[in-house]
Amino acid sequence: MFESFSRSWRLVRASYDVLKQDKELIWFPIVSMVGTIIASIMFIIPLAGTGLLESVAAEGGSEEVSGGMTVFGLVLAFIYYFVLYTIIIFSNTALIGAALMRLRGEDPTVRDGFRIASERIGKITGYAAIAATVGMILQAIRGDEDNIVGQIVGGILGIAWNIITFLVIPILVVENVGPIEAIKRSAALMRRTWGEQIAGNFSIGIISFLASLAVLIVVGAPLFLIASATNSGLVVGLAIAIIVLAIMAVNLFFSALGGIFQAALYNYATEGESGEFFPREMLEGAFRHR
Repeated sequence: MFESFSRSWRLVRASYDVLKQDKELIWFPIVSMVGTIIASIMFIIPLAGTGLLESVAAEGGSEEVSGGMTVFGLVLAFIYYFVLYTIIIFSNTALIGAALMRLRGEDPTVRDGFRIASERIGKITGYAAIAATVGMILQAIRGDEDNIVGQIVGGILGIAWNIITFLVIPILVVENVGPIEAIKRSAALMRRTWGEQIAGNFSIGIISFLASLAVLIVVGAPLFLIASATNSGLVVGLAIAIIVLAIMAVNLFFSALGGIFQAALYNYATEGESGEFFPREMLEGAFRHR
């Protein structure tokens, strides 16, 4: 476990070295976050205002299909998933496109990243539709929180899907193929490079979680206690806002690092190396045989 954490830390440091060269890469996760917030607000408020939100989860009736969700609810859920996935995948495509340019010795700009994503908008929306469909299927399998078997099966399938599709976006950027072909190609590269059965031997996500937890404990808890001692609702609200913004900043930072890492893994899987920032042995051990 310590070895896995140590490798994860080295991957984080290597990704950060790339980010230091191109600090503008952080703008892509910011755009993704702002876009998803705006889309959520635009989607939820009209539904709530017209009373349609309550009908989405209406119980009973001939149209009910699963867990009280109507056909109408499923359609709305799919549209919402699709819009969010499109925003997220578009931003990640821009991020990974720019990161690949840096790893290959070029000097990318924010405009370069968005140009790369814009040129692939049709493929991005196609992949977003697939991802939204898979996301809804996995959610249906998980079911309620009391469904332990569904939670386990859904979790395992979700991990498998994430591994299979890990290189899809770099493939969309470089090889410019369709989404289905990109998924097949991603699965083939992962299997060919790291073996038939692979398990994650890295986790930038764990380090991101630990960093968020540290911010919460070291900054958040004392700030909240101090604010609470003032007996002012305004001060407490301001303290909570600062804590939330601090955690969001950590997540944005690690989102940028995650995109850089994906770009490096794609280069290694296709070319056997990924430049000066990511030594071969580091990426070779990013996954291990189970």
